[in-house]
Amino acid sequence: MNDDELEGDDRLELREALAHLRQSHQDLDAAVAALETTPNPDQLRTARLKKQKLILRDQIAKLENRLTPDLIA
Repeated sequence: MNDDELEGDDRLELREALAHLRQSHQDLDAAVAALETTPNPDQLRTARLKKQKLILRDQIAKLENRLTPDLIA
């Protein structure tokens, strides 16, 4: 079975993983926003959180691509 032939249980697991990644991304976004509002924010910590957000965004995109079937026009 390839990625194009996901079964119901596999799709459900991917959707749950996608929801978890999206929530983690939102949590990191809130943490970055909170850090940036403090006086003298820790630039290194902010950069690390933003990097983690980018990694999560890439993982989210990969899962979304697996869940979305390729449509041939």
